[in-house]
Amino acid sequence: MSKEIKVIVVAGARPNFMKIAPLMKAVAAHNAPPGPGGPRIAAQLLHTGQHYDEAMSEVFFRDLGIRPPDINLEVGSGSHAVQTANVMTKFELVCEREKPDWVVVVGDVNSTMACTLVCSKLGIKVAHVEAGLRSYDRGMPEEVNRLVTDALADLLLTPSEDANENLRREGIPDDKIECVGNIMIDALVANLPQSRQRPLLAQLGLRGQDFVYVTLHRPSNVDNQSSLSAIMAHLHRLAKRLPVVFPLHPRTKKMCAQFGISLGDNPGLRILDPIGYHDSLCLTENARLVLTDSGGLQEESTYFRTPCLTLRPNTERPVTVTVGSNKLTNIEQLPEDLDAVLARESRFGQIPLLWDGHTAERIIARLLRQG
Repeated sequence: MSKEIKVIVVAGARPNFMKIAPLMKAVAAHNAPPGPGGPRIAAQLLHTGQHYDEAMSEVFFRDLGIRPPDINLEVGSGSHAVQTANVMTKFELVCEREKPDWVVVVGDVNSTMACTLVCSKLGIKVAHVEAGLRSYDRGMPEEVNRLVTDALADLLLTPSEDANENLRREGIPDDKIECVGNIMIDALVANLPQSRQRPLLAQLGLRGQDFVYVTLHRPSNVDNQSSLSAIMAHLHRLAKRLPVVFPLHPRTKKMCAQFGISLGDNPGLRILDPIGYHDSLCLTENARLVLTDSGGLQEESTYFRTPCLTLRPNTERPVTVTVGSNKLTNIEQLPEDLDAVLARESRFGQIPLLWDGHTAERIIARLLRQG
């Protein structure tokens, strides 16, 4: 085996940053003497620039202690086709120059699929972290990204056993699949001390388990005027029962303005600018209830056993429903589901197997075995 394995770790958008932070730390720990032995891992961090504004990108690098990227493609925004094409064009040049042994991609954003496509053409091995997740809704761009990435990747590193089963049904051989656990939980566990020091609750005048934490950004919820109007009406009613903390995603803010939907002056509805990772963890751990359409918050709330209502018709993380504290809901069902959750005990569900904060170490071990 070579004395060094050359790896490019790809991050493209905000959900990726929490996944690469534990990986980069695990690489550094492996390389530090005395270390566990085996070849050195020469890892370069590549940021495609898919999320490029300060509130959505650089602040997360700072919060998570991630070093500045070695390479930044700076692709910016655009349609799915434009963004994917720009990543592919620029990433191909990087691969031809750097000649990595492995490219590690995470999650399901456009950058994940685009970089995997490039590697498949160039014969570069790809490891996909968070492989095998399926919503079975191809109307979601992320679902297409997952399917393409998993079909082409050489090593599929899954967060839970249901993801393994999804891949087997699609004809992926067992020797390409390994359940390593949930990399998001590594980041969560590592950042709990910082999140518990955040002053946000005090600044908002809140106590633990006496508020609802809301995040909404998916086009199916916010790009339709009737849907977004109905959601905001539900939130205003809910805010009369207990405080609602709602950091407003740029997309949601834009659509509210476009549709003329007033955020109102309801004192119980606390509209915030986008918040950092530590503040988000603080809210998730301490909320009475989380209402979201985010994949990551479904996982984080499950770890804390904080009740979560996911405003989507499906989830690629069904383990959060089957063993955790998550429940799918819709706009019509939302008032009834809110009543039901608020009538229950404040914490319930279980933490899935291998969601223990050591996933990155298992990923590094498997990469070293693959060589």
